[in-house]
Amino acid sequence: MGGILSRSNHNSNVGDLIEGSQSASCKRQRTSNSFWEHSPRLIPSLPDEISIQILARLPRIHHLNAKLVSASWKAAIMSPELYRCRKELGTTEEWLYLLTKTEGDKFLWYAFDPISVRWQRLPPMPAIAVNDEPRSGLSGIRAWNMAGSSIRIADAIRGWLGRRNALDQVPFCGCAIGAVDGCLYALGGFFRAAAMRSVWRYDPIVNAWNEVSPMSTARAYCKTGVLNGKLYVVGGVTRDRGGLTPLQSAEVFNPHTGIWSEVPSMPFSKAQMLPTAFLADLLKPIATGMTSYRGKLYVPQSLYCWPFFVDVGGEVYDPETNAWIEMPLGMGDGWPARQAGTKLSVTVEGELYALDPSSTLDSARIKVYDHQDDTWKVIEGDIPINDNSESPYLLAGLLGKLHVITKDANHNIMVMQADRQNHSAPSPSTSANSLQKNLHEVPEPVLGSEANMWRVVALRSGGSAELVSCQILDV
Repeated sequence: MGGILSRSNHNSNVGDLIEGSQSASCKRQRTSNSFWEHSPRLIPSLPDEISIQILARLPRIHHLNAKLVSASWKAAIMSPELYRCRKELGTTEEWLYLLTKTEGDKFLWYAFDPISVRWQRLPPMPAIAVNDEPRSGLSGIRAWNMAGSSIRIADAIRGWLGRRNALDQVPFCGCAIGAVDGCLYALGGFFRAAAMRSVWRYDPIVNAWNEVSPMSTARAYCKTGVLNGKLYVVGGVTRDRGGLTPLQSAEVFNPHTGIWSEVPSMPFSKAQMLPTAFLADLLKPIATGMTSYRGKLYVPQSLYCWPFFVDVGGEVYDPETNAWIEMPLGMGDGWPARQAGTKLSVTVEGELYALDPSSTLDSARIKVYDHQDDTWKVIEGDIPINDNSESPYLLAGLLGKLHVITKDANHNIMVMQADRQNHSAPSPSTSANSLQKNLHEVPEPVLGSEANMWRVVALRSGGSAELVSCQILDV
């Protein structure tokens, strides 16, 4: 183990340790903020470094109960040292984090453990307070409930056409969601029709939200992506006296330093090629998605004039050259779009996937991008889409496999896993007993085709809740 987990290897007895003899203290390798400095032994008769390794092997689903054992166990479970030990031992676990919006614009986070097939509810996103005059990071916001967004970009687009009061009627919208370094992030959004710079982070180690450094630019409906352990934010809209203005700017957050840095703005080169000034003023360029793929950030783009939008390919950011280049033609033209032109995608095991909802009214298909041929190819196995909301599905890469989150005909939230290698392989997590633990009434299977690659791995009651966003944390 590293020095931060080291304990003295001296021969003094337990009584000497309790008395805190000077000679024993001198032999210890300490970190001033180590959680065990003034705590009793975690496990009697065992050095704490051994106890930490034991606790690091405990599945996360049991951490809530483990905190109740003692104050020292609670401190250990909530310490960064334990999670560093989990990384060293290879005992980290991937969980799915799902954000939903219920009636009354109430936003709820849930965490799903694919091993135990159990859900946990996260603490609500916090309320924040702001003075009348702007202060660092909050841009003059007073008190409001920090909530995510249903990503209804249509509301913002309508504002571009003069309906400026639309955002006044939707007080908490446009917040982007991202995940990096084992934490969730909620970025920007609107408050009383003003775009915000604020950023909130959820740390699963302490199971709490806290505010971090604000973005340099106030923005809503921006797109997020992770590359080289850093969180990138591009595009979105801001609001000034002239109404909503689309943004071309980009910035990057380093979670280890807590510092935001500027990234060159997207050129939107195709938007500059419009034939007349009238079209240039009418059609607003926006980023409709972002994904990390093959060491670069790919941002599909569109030109909007509600209710119409025109796909114009996209642009690619290369961190090595710190510059944007035009997206490959086949990739940009074939990238499937969902409602209001937004383009959802996910990279799993180096493959870029997108969902095409246009095949039929009640199903959709997955497409995978072939970078050698610069084409999108359809994968067999239709996905049932029974949800008619603005966000009827989400994509995630969990445990090295593609997952689709949607709602079934009974309004249950359904997590489906793709198995391209073995369509008929049984899954212990989809057994009736496992599903019954999470849902009182399990609906009849909705995936039953003879060669279907999709299988349901989790269900939970969804009611009228809308799907907003999902992220994966490996902790």
